[in-house]
Amino acid sequence: MKKSIFYILAFFVFTGAVCSQEKTIELFNGKTLKGWKVLNGTAEYEVVDKTIVGTSKTGTPNTFLATKKEYTNFILEYEIFLGSGLNSGVQIRSNSTKDYKDGRVHGLQVEADDSPRGWFGGLYDEARKGWRYPLEYNPDSRTAYKKQVWNKVKVIASGNHIATWVNGINCTNLYEEDVETGFIALQVHSIGNNKEKAGKTIKWRNITLTEISDNYSFETTAPVVSYQLNTLTEEEKSQGWSLLWDGKTTNGWRGAKRDDFPDKGWSIGNGILTVHASGGGESEHGGDIVTSKSYKNFVLDVDFKFTEGANSGIKYFVDTNLNKGKGSAIGCEFQILDDKKHPDAKKGVNGNRTVGSLYDLITANAQEYIPSLYTKKYVNKNGWNRARIIVNGNKVEHILNGCTIVKYDRGSQMWKALVAYSKYRDWPNFGEAEEGLILLQDHGDEVHFKNIKIKELN
Repeated sequence: MKKSIFYILAFFVFTGAVCSQEKTIELFNGKTLKGWKVLNGTAEYEVVDKTIVGTSKTGTPNTFLATKKEYTNFILEYEIFLGSGLNSGVQIRSNSTKDYKDGRVHGLQVEADDSPRGWFGGLYDEARKGWRYPLEYNPDSRTAYKKQVWNKVKVIASGNHIATWVNGINCTNLYEEDVETGFIALQVHSIGNNKEKAGKTIKWRNITLTEISDNYSFETTAPVVSYQLNTLTEEEKSQGWSLLWDGKTTNGWRGAKRDDFPDKGWSIGNGILTVHASGGGESEHGGDIVTSKSYKNFVLDVDFKFTEGANSGIKYFVDTNLNKGKGSAIGCEFQILDDKKHPDAKKGVNGNRTVGSLYDLITANAQEYIPSLYTKKYVNKNGWNRARIIVNGNKVEHILNGCTIVKYDRGSQMWKALVAYSKYRDWPNFGEAEEGLILLQDHGDEVHFKNIKIKELN
């Protein structure tokens, strides 16, 4: 009998089923700001009626009220009341160090957004990586936030897995590449010199945190987005994703104009695939590389990082038999370009050669698909960006960092007209093949790739 009891207790301990050891604490005692400190800006925080109130102020950068203690794995819950027209957020696993932008607060943020785009509850990496999970990945959750009332937010961070809920609706389901430790912080966003927004408030209350293990199990319903290096999560595998590049070898790839992988111009190191600079020529050094398999209907993800002034591209529906001479292989192209430094950005028609565009055919413009997006497209100029290409029959989308920037129908009357006025007019039925290879372009500039994965559609 004693042995049976021992085994039962051991099972609960080692499976993490014992939850009684998890203790929920109040990060805010309802009376004072003890245990918190102000960072970066000069906006003010005060306690009013058991509530932390932050007030927007002109002439200051973002201001953060941060916990003095740091956390890694936790369940964070709070209520927030966001002033009309304001932008705010709550930092998690964040840091402020002298050696990073002179103490600038950086790290993952749970978005608080009162704009028509409706990204409240999304995940943004403040002052560093940019958007990790905008709610364009999960548009059904954009209605979770309610204006001008208290909203309940829940965040679970366990190991690489981070997810958010707003008013009980699961908004995000993110796997990060790294597990970080840092403070929790409440943000009063900069308003510049906008006097109309000055004096508006953001309020927080009932802020609690429960520390958990790094393998805490929890269920999510939001679509999965993962940045784990050249690895698929169990969720991705169950949904039909597969790695298009294993992160270590050249398996599954060859030169576009040869039967094997190029012996120069490309390298693999630390899970990164790099095409090297060689003077800016188009496919003149190592040459383009293509998949050994053709694809028809699919969702393709590729993370890329371009160096200053670089040019490259991701092509699909590629037929390597079309162009045996100089230059790149022929196919539809998701353009990779440093729009500010490369002259090609000013060529073509109305910006249709800029980053994310369907090269020489359709200009990338997120404003066309997302209400009140403040810029034409989100681009992390100094870091990694994620390209997503969705092909379902003749319908194609380009998505950059979670935001749709191009949509078109192959073979339509509009398509044929666009092709007729482009550099592809001399290629019969350009872009209308049922299937084709996927290509990474050598355009003579240094560009890096990782996390190349594909989900084939029926």
